[in-house]
Amino acid sequence: MTLETNKILGGLGAILLFISALPISSFMGVLGLIGAVLILVSLYGLAGYYKEPKIFRNALYGIITGIIGVVIAAIVIFVLLWASMQTLMYQLYPNWDGNPASLSGFVPDASAIQNMDINTILALLVGFLGILVIIWISAIIASIFVRRSLGYLSDKSSVGLFRTAGLLFLIGACLTIVFIGIILIWIAVLLLAIAFLQLKSTEYVNYPPPPAY
Repeated sequence: MTLETNKILGGLGAILLFISALPISSFMGVLGLIGAVLILVSLYGLAGYYKEPKIFRNALYGIITGIIGVVIAAIVIFVLLWASMQTLMYQLYPNWDGNPASLSGFVPDASAIQNMDINTILALLVGFLGILVIIWISAIIASIFVRRSLGYLSDKSSVGLFRTAGLLFLIGACLTIVFIGIILIWIAVLLLAIAFLQLKSTEYVNYPPPPAY
């Protein structure tokens, strides 16, 4: 692919990723996934254009790390949290048959709420905190790889905004435990879109040969 094609793909992907954060409809998640794929394809093409495989390799490592974090968090949810949630439901609804669909027909036992086992609630809280920590750590590791990828791209393309976006990704990931981190990542995606649009082909100046003496 040409530089212009990679530029358009990367810019479009970053714009889609930026828009997907807006709470407009449930389709926004799919839009964000498409944007992420377009960015990855663009980085693959740019790695070939600039002959620097670390641009794509680090971005791929970042994506894989994020996926692993989500998978581990999902396993924790289904294995640990579901068991604790079932225990809590049996305490609240003594006659529950274990079918989640039938919960709408039950009324919580008032005495069970007053005499609820605190250990069950603590297990749920610990599980939720564990999920948050897993996602937080995987986001930080993934952002480190993304920052490296954008750093190499910045060096090769001479577009400093790539490096700035990478730094904001890392800072935002570290601060995702508070709301400001999400805002920083959102801004980083916008800067990434602008950086892609600033890409220019490398021009080589052909100087005339020196005069013969």
